[in-house]
Amino acid sequence: MNDPHVAKMMGFVAGCGDAKMLRQIAENAEAKGVPELAQAARRKLYSILPGEDPGTIEYAVWQSIFALEDVLKQERGKTIRLSRTRQKIGRQGVVRCVADLVVGPASEGFRMLLERDMLELSFEAIALQFPDEFEPGVLAAARQRLVDAGYPPP
Repeated sequence: MNDPHVAKMMGFVAGCGDAKMLRQIAENAEAKGVPELAQAARRKLYSILPGEDPGTIEYAVWQSIFALEDVLKQERGKTIRLSRTRQKIGRQGVVRCVADLVVGPASEGFRMLLERDMLELSFEAIALQFPDEFEPGVLAAARQRLVDAGYPPP
């Protein structure tokens, strides 16, 4: 990233709080072949979309959901909502939703985040960030899945 314009845009993205603008920057960067800028804009977008307080498990879960929904939109060209995940959160809460997905087989969402080098947004990583919320078996499953994927758990 030796281009001074890209460096300037990276700085702008870091301080930007406008979701529409971040989406546009990501699209433009992809079209111009600047994937590091597109990735930075998308990651910043995922950090501003949740309405929950940063540092909470709810914030982390919604950040993950927004990231996955955005990836699906990029792949399929239309808005896709993680309806079953959203419904499960509504019925049973974020902790139960995360726990159930972590102890089951690797989800499509996990594979999508792995392919995009965003495993820090996976439910497995979230479980390890909030160990007091989960049973030891859930934490062990999360840690093992991340290790198996070559991602060093926190």
